[in-house]
Amino acid sequence: MSEVINPTETSNAAKGTNSSTDRLLSAESDVDPLISVVMPTLNEEEGIRECITRIKRALNELEALGEIVISDSSTDRTPEIARDMGAIVVEPDEPGYGYAYRYAFERVRGEYIVMGDADTTYDFGAIPRLFEPVQNGATDICMGSRLNGDIRPGSMPTLHQYIGNPALTAFLNMFYDAGVSDAHSGFRVFSREALEKLDLETDGMEFASEMIMEAGAKGLEIEEVPITYHEREGEETLNSFQDGWRHIRFMLINAPGYLFSVPGLAGAAIGGVLMLLAGSGLSVGEISLGVHSMLGGSLLTIVGFQVTSLGVFATVASDPIRRPSDPLTEWLTSAFQLERSAMVGLVVFGGGAGYAVYLASRWITSGFTQLPLLMADIVAFTAIVLGLQIIFSAFFMSTIASARQ
Repeated sequence: MSEVINPTETSNAAKGTNSSTDRLLSAESDVDPLISVVMPTLNEEEGIRECITRIKRALNELEALGEIVISDSSTDRTPEIARDMGAIVVEPDEPGYGYAYRYAFERVRGEYIVMGDADTTYDFGAIPRLFEPVQNGATDICMGSRLNGDIRPGSMPTLHQYIGNPALTAFLNMFYDAGVSDAHSGFRVFSREALEKLDLETDGMEFASEMIMEAGAKGLEIEEVPITYHEREGEETLNSFQDGWRHIRFMLINAPGYLFSVPGLAGAAIGGVLMLLAGSGLSVGEISLGVHSMLGGSLLTIVGFQVTSLGVFATVASDPIRRPSDPLTEWLTSAFQLERSAMVGLVVFGGGAGYAVYLASRWITSGFTQLPLLMADIVAFTAIVLGLQIIFSAFFMSTIASARQ
């Protein structure tokens, strides 16, 4: 772990420092900073000056050399102000919040990295409180929790505070055992070693989710510190519904067990029970289940199996951040072996087809006057469809598995 360098002792080597009290290094400095602060900016001229001032104060409090890297896509005076205050400005060659961070991360020199927005919502004066547990080795990533801290009036829309952020955090905690209270706080401190373990690839706002998901999948420790969230300076650039959907979509795509297997099996189980109750003539309380319940059960059973098989395909074909390891998904994946599944499919299809032939023969021998019971027809055709689905799904999964080898 690097020692905190006293800039007054390295003033000759640390080119680019402005004075004995300025611990901010330029890109030309011969000394590597201990801390790199990264901020993506898109027309933040109203807040960038205050943010850099707070960062300088934090570096002075820590008595540590640092650099500020602005990943800028602005059309206003943001980059000019940042350069005048000693920050390093880089210009990403592609758009996107996540890409701006990834572009800057490739260019930072510090042993520890701080990330945060440049709109004054995050008080960078709190950097020492987030930095300490990371530097001490108590955690790999330290996040500022707005929801456990103080959210100032007007700083966060009510929809975000009480619905959006808690819901998205609950998704992450359920899918990835993140164990955090505010998964989408953008104020974070982590070591370079932790960053190098994360395979970050997203370009948009879902980058915040991806980092937590990757950290959970790689077994990194995450700690939170309550922070104060302030009202922003400048115009809002967040699209609540679009960006919220990007987070949800990304999380679901990377959780095939929750997206496919669980709802699929639940639907198939409910459908099977409905068909059994309707076919047996049993009543549920005062409700007698008839042919319509049989039709509904058939539909649920077929669709449930199809969705479940999609979960198996997604597990085999995709490369989610955390591959499902629950017993249910592992059993489904192993059960869908070609020979075994094809044999099960043939048995189910054969049973349904045989029953259908029996019903048809009764109709024929009656001189086409005695129609089979409609419920019996539904059972036969449900078995036929399921059998065909199992057979072709087994071959399809085998094809996918062979292609990935």
